[in-house]
This record gives sequence, C-alpha cells and structure tokens, in this order.
Amino acid sequence: METKNLRVSEILSAWGAVLEGRRPLLSIEINEPGHLGDAGPLRELGDYEGEALIEGVLSLVRRYRPLHISIVGGEPLVRHRELDVLLPKLAEMGVEVQLVTSAVRPIPLAWRELPNLHLAVSIDGLQPEHDLRRAPATYERILKHIAGHRLIVHCTVTRQQIQRPGTLAEFASFWSARPEVRKIWYSLYTPQEGDRREERLRPEDRRRAVAELAELPGRFPKVDLPPGVLAGYLRPPESPKQCLFAQTTTCVSADLATRIEPCQFGGRPVCSECGCMASAGLSAVSRYKLAGIFPISGLFSVSQKIGRTFGSAAA
Repeated sequence: METKNLRVSEILSAWGAVLEGRRPLLSIEINEPGHLGDAGPLRELGDYEGEALIEGVLSLVRRYRPLHISIVGGEPLVRHRELDVLLPKLAEMGVEVQLVTSAVRPIPLAWRELPNLHLAVSIDGLQPEHDLRRAPATYERILKHIAGHRLIVHCTVTRQQIQRPGTLAEFASFWSARPEVRKIWYSLYTPQEGDRREERLRPEDRRRAVAELAELPGRFPKVDLPPGVLAGYLRPPESPKQCLFAQTTTCVSADLATRIEPCQFGGRPVCSECGCMASAGLSAVSRYKLAGIFPISGLFSVSQKIGRTFGSAAA
C-alpha cells in the first residue's frame, strides 16, 4: 500500500469505514504460495479459478467494501485470464488495487490502461542471489516481462545483504536505471517465532540496514522511503493490536473464506522485528495529528470500538 502521500481526505475515508465497523483494506491470496502454474511446479491447492474466482473476489469486495485491495499469492499471474476480467470490474467499482507479482509470466500490456492498478514486483536482492532463490522468476524473465509497464520494485532486506556493504545501493542503482520502474521499495525480513534462518536480522543488522536505506533517496530519487517509514522500522508495533495496518486490513486466503491471522504474515510473526513497509508507513500515519491536535491512532482506536458496537458491516 502506498502511504507516502496519503491525503487527509483518504484518512477520513478510511476513518469513515472504521466507524461503520469495516476494515478499509483487503488483502486476497488468489492462489496458494508455491503455485507457479505453467512456469513452475504444480501441487493440488484449495484455490479457485475461472468464473468461481472472479465472482468469489467480487463477492468479497461487495461484502467488505474496501478502499484498497492487495492481490497476492503465490503468483497472481497464474490467474491472468481471470484478472483480465476482474481488474476492469474493480476499476469500475472505484477500488484501488495493488497486485504483487514475481513477474515470472508476461504482464498483459492491456493492464497499462487501468487507472486503479498499481503493479509491484518482488525481487530478492541482486541477480545472483535472486535467481538462486526465486527461479524460475529470474532477472532475465523479469526484465522481459515488465517491458512496457510502469511499476514498483520491492526488495526485502535480509542479513546476507547487510553483510555485503553496498548491496542495497547497487540494487537501487540497477533498478533506478530501468525506465519501467517508477518507485523502489525496501522492507525488512520479518521472522516467525522460532525462525533460525540466515535471513533474520539481528538488532545491529536492523540499525545498519535503516542507516544505509536512509542514504538512498538522496542518491536515487526513485527510492521511496519517507523518514516516517524508516522510523517505523526502528520502532515496530509491539503486537498486532498496536499495528494500524493489521487492525485496518482483512486478509483472506486462496479459498476466499479463511481469514489469515493475525496479519498478512499469518502464523506467529515476531512483531518486535516486523519489517512490513505498510505497517511502518501506517505507523507514521498513526502519529499524524489532524489539525495538529488529534493523533490518528487514538481516533482510529475509538472509531473501531464505535464501529464494532454499532456498525452493520462485517469486520
């Protein structure tokens, strides 16, 4: 979700949704993680396709009436035929859509004409490590499949990257030179409880990462990391209850029924090590004061209680 230029009108729209007992943001998995269709290994999954997927997503939108939808996976482009129908319908409904993809498949050029669509391509660092981790969604495929589009590149910062000085800047330099890229985002690796992977950042890694990231926007204008987001990385919410993003987002799995809890990560995320850019961005928004007096976080908290008591819509 783009939070840098969030206008007061957008804050008030979201606030109104909360007062009605609704969450203004919706995240939908349209196919299970690991499902790459023709581009990779297949496995039997509890997801939908065809008309059932289209109607299932539209039903969720009618039910939750979100202002913004994130379409994730797995790999959403596996369902490109359904998205060819679904995305224009969502545009007609006035819903902003962010579609997160690995670009393992070609991105339909017709999507360039959709005013509500924001494409984000996930890339795991520089080419050698990315190609090793994300094959078949290699750099070669990405560069081929994003041609003709304007999109956001997103990188999750891991401990391996921090241990190699200059990696984050090199990534920014490479993708800044691409005409297809309009913004570059960086999030930090978010572990689950008991996670012992090499990617997990230690406290000193986190501080170093934020310090390096803080230097990038001045060198590479496409890097979109407002100071509030960087501050959020250093001071994550203590729990999902304190996370404005978790509290305002409904996350639904690929069966279009099961809620993903407690946030988009599912499972047992370590909130004290959260690196979610949307969470950090909305944390900055929560500290914003309307008229210089009223903090957004307090208003949303009170509004949630009112909405849960009197709202008629399902939360």
